[in-house]
This record gives sequence, C-alpha cells and structure tokens, in this order.
Amino acid sequence: MTSAITQNQPPQPPKGTMPAGAPQDAGVREEEYLYRDASRLQAGAQLTSRTMARRLPSLVRRSVQMAWRVDRGATIGLLVCQIGTGVLAALGLLAVTGTITALVSAGDITARLWDAAPQLTVIAAAGLCALLGIAVVWLTGRLRPVLGRAAELTMIEAALGAELAANNKPGYNDAYDIADRGAQVTPDLVEEAQDVLAATATLAAGATVLTVLHPLLLPLLFLACLPQAAAYVRSARVIYLAGLETSGRRRMLGKLRWHMAYQESSEEMRACLAGPFLIGRYRRLAASVNAAERKAANIGAWMGLAGAVAGGVASTAVWAALLWLLASGRMGLAASGGTVFALQTATGSVRGIINGGARLVRTGWYVQDWQNFLDNAHGQAMADSRGTAPVTAAPERFEVRDVTYRYDGAPKDSLSDVSLHVRRGEIVALVGENGSGKTTLSRLLCGLLLPTEGDVAWDHASTADLDPWSSWEHVALVPQKFTYLPLTMRDNITFGQGDTSDAALLAACEASGAAEMLPGLRSGLNTLLTSEWFGGQQLSGGQWQRLVLTRAFHRQAALLVMDEPTAALDARAEHRIFAGLRELAKDRAVLLITHRLTNVAVADRIVVLDQGRIVQEGTYAQLTQQPGLFRTLWELQRRMSGDTP
Repeated sequence: MTSAITQNQPPQPPKGTMPAGAPQDAGVREEEYLYRDASRLQAGAQLTSRTMARRLPSLVRRSVQMAWRVDRGATIGLLVCQIGTGVLAALGLLAVTGTITALVSAGDITARLWDAAPQLTVIAAAGLCALLGIAVVWLTGRLRPVLGRAAELTMIEAALGAELAANNKPGYNDAYDIADRGAQVTPDLVEEAQDVLAATATLAAGATVLTVLHPLLLPLLFLACLPQAAAYVRSARVIYLAGLETSGRRRMLGKLRWHMAYQESSEEMRACLAGPFLIGRYRRLAASVNAAERKAANIGAWMGLAGAVAGGVASTAVWAALLWLLASGRMGLAASGGTVFALQTATGSVRGIINGGARLVRTGWYVQDWQNFLDNAHGQAMADSRGTAPVTAAPERFEVRDVTYRYDGAPKDSLSDVSLHVRRGEIVALVGENGSGKTTLSRLLCGLLLPTEGDVAWDHASTADLDPWSSWEHVALVPQKFTYLPLTMRDNITFGQGDTSDAALLAACEASGAAEMLPGLRSGLNTLLTSEWFGGQQLSGGQWQRLVLTRAFHRQAALLVMDEPTAALDARAEHRIFAGLRELAKDRAVLLITHRLTNVAVADRIVVLDQGRIVQEGTYAQLTQQPGLFRTLWELQRRMSGDTP
C-alpha cells in the first residue's frame, strides 16, 4: 500500500478546512524566499573575462596559502610535481622535434637512429609525467578533507562570534548560507588551482618550443582561444548568479528536509499531517529551484557552444598559418612536425587554463563569499560591536538602565524605557503575559543582547565594553527552549567547564532532581543521551529539563537566569526546585521567569511587565493585595485551580 507521503500529490485536507478551489498554499509567495542583496547580484553581474584574468594569479596564490596552512609537506610536493611536469613536457617536445629532424634527414637509417638516441631517451624519461600525475592525485587527496574540515570550523567560529540578534537581521542567514557553500567548495579551489598550474606548466613547455620554431604561432594560438575564454567565464557567471538567486529557497528546502526527517518534529509530521503538506511545499519549491538552475545550465551550454564554434574557426586559422609557413619555405618539414606536437600540447593547455580558470574563478567567488563572512559575519561580528575588557571578578550587581530594545523589522519596541537591578543573594521574578518582554529583558541582563537605547551594566561596567566570552563565564542560563545535544550526560552538564568530578556533578544532580534518573541510565553519567547511536538512551522532555537545570546549578556563576525552568516538570519535581532555590541564591543573583504565579512567592522582588514596560514592582504579599495586572493574573490562576469560588 502506498502511503500518503509517497504519492504524487499530498492528501487533500478535511472538508471544510478551506474554500473550494482555493490553492493549498494560499497566502504563500515564492518571492518570500528570494535573495534580497541587490548589490551582491550587481557585483556578480559585472564579472568579466578581464576580471578572471586579473583574479587568477591571486586565486592560485590563495589556494597555495590555504594548502600551506594545513599541510606544508603536501603543498611543497604539489609544487615540485607541477614544476617537474612542466620541465619534462618542455624537454619532451624539444626531443620530439630533434627526433623528427634526425629521422627525415638523408643518410643511413641506422646512423640516423643512433643520432636520435639521446632525444628518444629524453622522450622515454618524459614518461615520468605519469608518475608525477599519480603523486599529484595522492597529495591532493590528502589535502581535500583537511581543507574541508578547516573551512567548516572557521564558519562555525565566525557564526559563534556573531551577535545573538544576527539571526533576526535581514540578509544574515542568506549570507551565512552562501558563505557555507564557499566553505564546502574550498577544497575544490586547491584542486582547480592545481589543474590550472599543471596546464600552465605544460603551456610553458609548448610555448617555449613554438617560440623557438616560429614566434608568430604563439600569439595566434592565444587569439584563437579568446572566444572560448569569454564563453567559459560568462557561463560560470550565469551559474554563480543562479546560485545566489536561489540561495534563500535552497535554505528553506534544507529546513524542510530537517523537520521532515528528524525526531524533533516527527510527531507533528505524522499526527498533524504536516508531513504530506510539507512534501507538497517541498516539491513546488524544489521545482522553482530546478527551473532556475536548468535555465542557467541551458544558457551556459549555449554560451559554451558559441565559444566552441568561434574557437574552431580561429583554430582553423592557426593551422592555416602553419601550412602557409611550410608551403612558403619559412619552416622546414622536420620543424613542422615538432610544431604540430607543440601546437597540440599548447592548444590543450590553453583550453585547460581557460576551462579550469573559469571553474577556479567561479569557485573563487564562492570562497570570497566565505572569506567575507569570516571577516565580519555580515556586519554582525561581536568583535566589531563589543569591547575586550575582561571580567576579572564575579560581579555583585547586574543592572538595566533606561533600556529600550527593538528587534530588526519589528513594528514597535519590545522593551521601552526599562530599568531593573538584581544583586547576588537576591531573587527577582519577572512576570507578565506572553510577548511582554520578559525573555528579551533577561537576555539583555545576560549580555546576550545589546540594547537599542540605554545601558546594561555589571558593577558599573557596560556589557558593550566587556569581552562577551569572559562575561558569560559568570552566567548560568536555563532557557525556555533548550537543545537536546547528542553527548554524554557528563558532557551535557559540564561542557568541559568547572569541576567535572563525579562528586560535583552528583551534587548538582541532587539539587535538580536529576539524580533519580541515574539508576536507569546504562552508563550513569557517561551514558550517551540519544538513541541514534548504539549504547545511547533517549530522555523524556521532563528529564531533559532536569538536566538543563543541573547544568545551571553546576556552574558557579554569579548570575542565574531561569526562564520557565519547570514547564516540563511534574508537581513533585517542580516543588523540589523552588524549595531549594533560596539556598542556590545565597551567592548568586537569580532572575526567575515563570507564568505560575504561586512559584514567585520565593522571590525578594517581583517585577511585572506589560507591553514592554514595567507596570508594577513589589513583594508577593504586596502585589497580591494591590489592584493591578499581577493580582488579576493571580486571581485568574487561583480560580482555574479551584482555590477560590
């Protein structure tokens, strides 16, 4: 039986869910995923053959530098092989000319063969080029994986070095996606540069022989190859621009694949029929990408055909010139034989340089996108927006002063003129309805976000002036949405930081209630927390929340931020957390966010937010007696729980 997902069309929604005749994707526009950076597209459209000629030397130099950084021995070996190939090719061509001269001259054939013996020996020695080619393949194979991993690592480091708010910046994710493609093709840059170097070495040999035989032939050969050069560059440009224009749609395809294939979304994919719906969306989006790429391939093929035709006409002129030199007596028969070999070698080399050079330039454009992202993370690098002052001692006071914050593209401020402070030894709770700005305020206090206006200070030092990584050593965060990392329980708790001994981890597990999980884990703290690999185990949502709490309790941080820390816990586990919170707050500043208002009774102060502004502040006893938003929400929750009539 064929499942709904594997059919050509996704299943129809239940009757009554949409108007008759309405498209299933009503309201979804393909242009939402188009690449928006017009300046980058304009720059790509201006890439020409002249640009290629100017960039080729720098690209070859860059590829050598990249290879040198990851494997100097292999880089030296490649350069030696390319030089050796060029020298052997030149000697072989000269030997061919000498051999032909000896064979076509008058005299005894045996004597002529003995005269040609040295040249024949050189021709045989030129067969070492095959061995050098094998060495080039081996050395390039050594470099490719190392270069690829190194490029991926630099991308990850650049992304981690970007501001948290970068993902909300227009164009950032497109820039990352394009740069990531550049990282993936970085090994191709070295391989294609080797092809260009090999063709250049062989061309140098052929050019030397042609120049010796007759100086007119070499410039004619270069002129004959110009049409193909222009065609190859234009084709490469069209394909590159198509990649830019479809980058947003390809990124969306990747996200859809991830959601449809992995466990995190597997329930909605099936029970909510999201899978069949997204399969249809994927097909339509993929079809639009395929159409754009097919169009680019067709244009490139027509350009290549036009270049080949023009190149064929020009090559005919070169061979006609050779026949004219021979017929007019300006070149001897023996020399013409060597010229034929040299022309064939040089023609193949020039075409190799043009073809390889066009591919190298196209790859170079991608690699340049990668390098641009590494330079400043699309203008979002923390190195450009923050200071470098270290946090030498654990801060005592964390303060928000007259802060306003607006997310990029948002119609209004998420926070407006907010001031708040929390000291070590104090618990401050943030309360408010959804969208009131609680999580945004906590991220500002952590230094994860920088305010649009106002200042966030740790002991009078602005977070904008502090080194961010040094600052975060003093922060423990329990986020509302946490990640299930496929690591051991020990690594998930410590991330390699602090006291990693069993005693320290078990103490944190006792505080969070995670100690109750340990007897059920195959290898205790060393159990891999995923079922995707043999020996691993999958945790429930509540167990993962206990683990995240364990991580926060284990960190000896001055600021502890808990954003809905017990949303997935049962009543007993939740009571345990809040009962022990006062003990944890003895030497920490605790910022607590929760919608369960009875839990904030443990707080020293409660701050109530409404539409990005602080509207109330006080103790639990005060706010439950005063008219206002807190009391309204508190009474509503009590009625829902049956505490009041």
